[in-house]
Amino acid sequence: MSDEAVQIIARGPRREAEAAAAALEAEPATEALTYSILEEDEDRDVWRIDAFPTTDEERAAIEAVLTRFGALRTVVEKLADADWLAMALSGLPPVRAGRFFVYGAHDKGLAPASTVNLRIEAGAAFGTGHHGTTVGCLQAYHDLLKSRRFERVLDVGCGTGVLAIAAARTGSRIAVGTDIDEPSVRIANENAALNNAGARFVHASGLNHPEVRGDGPYDLVFANILAPPLVALSQDIKTALNPGGFAILSGLLRTQERRVLAAYLSKGFKLHRRLHRDAWATLVLRRAG
Repeated sequence: MSDEAVQIIARGPRREAEAAAAALEAEPATEALTYSILEEDEDRDVWRIDAFPTTDEERAAIEAVLTRFGALRTVVEKLADADWLAMALSGLPPVRAGRFFVYGAHDKGLAPASTVNLRIEAGAAFGTGHHGTTVGCLQAYHDLLKSRRFERVLDVGCGTGVLAIAAARTGSRIAVGTDIDEPSVRIANENAALNNAGARFVHASGLNHPEVRGDGPYDLVFANILAPPLVALSQDIKTALNPGGFAILSGLLRTQERRVLAAYLSKGFKLHRRLHRDAWATLVLRRAG
């Protein structure tokens, strides 16, 4: 662990911020980095990256990457000596995405009666529902549910489990999530119990784990991960899907959209829809029947 908890903030034009975010994703030393990118001032074209290193090595790697982008103004702020993750989460408002309302324990009393309410506690896992990629996946799923149902759903890189839990809560008989991070799998299973959802989560790398293959092929696959693994998994996701099945892909920047889409089109997928939120893209694809 780092000797002190810090937040690294970089501000600048959208083009530079998106390029820097892509560079952070491509840097091996920051592959597990928690960060966000969003538009801070539309009129002045100011975009902001917030990064939260957990080790001195990760901090050094972030700073080294950001110095390559001269149009960005970078500052490092020390975080208070407290459980800053819990404090940050407690300050996040609930999120509405289509029929889904995602909230933490601190906002339990705000859940409407007319929505599918998902209580998601993050702990050490990614995916509270606030990130643009998670919201994009939930919105895309909401839109698909207007005309069809999905009996079997797989969530690759499940994080807190919010997407598989959303599927289980909206009628999917089988909702399976996988993650390479063991604490995330534990947290996802705890969140499933909190929501009385029949989703289950497996500690696995890739889609070849027996507990993943055994419930396939699937009608829908979520993959809210990063662009490089999305490309690498394109054939495995195709194999995991029934003909005519859907894939909702996110975790990619708009600048990475063309590369990811090309990988899936080459495997016989067709683009059904694309959604944009801040700098992030969500792709809805359909496997050829």
